[in-house]
Amino acid sequence: MSVVVANLSASDNYFTFFGLTPRFKLDTTVLDQAYLAIQKEVHPDRHASGTESEQRVAMQMATYANTAYRTLKDPVQRGLYLCQLNGVDAHLETNTAMPVEFLMKQMEWREALDESIENLSELESLASEVHRARDESIVRLTEEFEKSAYQTAVETLRGLLFIEKFAAELDDAIAELV
Repeated sequence: MSVVVANLSASDNYFTFFGLTPRFKLDTTVLDQAYLAIQKEVHPDRHASGTESEQRVAMQMATYANTAYRTLKDPVQRGLYLCQLNGVDAHLETNTAMPVEFLMKQMEWREALDESIENLSELESLASEVHRARDESIVRLTEEFEKSAYQTAVETLRGLLFIEKFAAELDDAIAELV
């Protein structure tokens, strides 16, 4: 599989920077290959003998590539970025409203974590449930973005953000017992 980098100066959005179609469902292998190809070209060490201006541009491009890569690699950040590209602001800082069903699930998981903090098998079982919920959210997001349902996607992203934070906390609790 060959990597095509559309244009190193095409920094109007992260997708075109890597020569990718703007969409939520992304082949991360292609993203990885495009990122490595660009980093190889713009890495500051490669331009160490260039002019000060060339070195500065190389550093800016490397920084932009890193930011773009991290954004597109992470499903939540990629989703938020797609919403932004399509004129939809998620307002994550101010809009924390969630469906009652999801809030109940959060409380249930939190209780299960608190009650199982010393029990590795129960924590691992909870982790499996949380990871399934994450996977289901990603499938739902893929469908929402394919339908250009950005407002609905924002709500799903808000839930996925909680799930990922809780999963990290759960992983830490498991790591302490191992």
